[in-house]
Amino acid sequence: MSAARDSELDDDYQWPRPPEDGWTADDLDKLPNLPPHTELIDGSLVFVSPQTNFHSRVIRLLDNALLAQVPDELDVIREMTIKLNQRNRPEPDVLVFRADADTGPSQTWYRPEDVVIAIEVVSKDSVERDREAKPRKYAAAGIAHFWRVEENDGLPVVYVYELDAATKVYVPMGIFHNRLKLTVPFPIDIDLTAVRPSRPGTTFGA
Repeated sequence: MSAARDSELDDDYQWPRPPEDGWTADDLDKLPNLPPHTELIDGSLVFVSPQTNFHSRVIRLLDNALLAQVPDELDVIREMTIKLNQRNRPEPDVLVFRADADTGPSQTWYRPEDVVIAIEVVSKDSVERDREAKPRKYAAAGIAHFWRVEENDGLPVVYVYELDAATKVYVPMGIFHNRLKLTVPFPIDIDLTAVRPSRPGTTFGA
């Protein structure tokens, strides 16, 4: 993730003021006391609201399912940033990346050429970013696969996109309810209804 943050702020704390040209991707590792999951979009810091139950459960489902199915040359991680360029360093909810791009425990970001799938789970405060801004940026950076996950009646709906290499634009490949089954970039089969709690007596909604 981005640099470790101390969330205990005293009354005299001053929020960082951006330089004239905006923040850079490297600044995320240097600025103190940033809230968790802070992203850099077009040189501006973007703060996110607390995760919902649905959001957290979908991330866990996809993280675990993909980790069990990726080939040996790939790996899966959640909530790590991608340094697209010096003005953009978004943090997908889950990403699949080349295993040899792992540089060790102090790593805080991946290069776009190392990322195979970028996955965004849409929240109320991220609708425009996840549906419009981020997909455009991921496509322009050459990330081959993008998934957008929406909520419908407490269950995830996965919109799958594949990059058209000639135009650097994502092409829709399908909308998946209940079960996500794909053959690229590797065989994938995920029961999306498994996002529901399995413990007796529990209920689940959006």
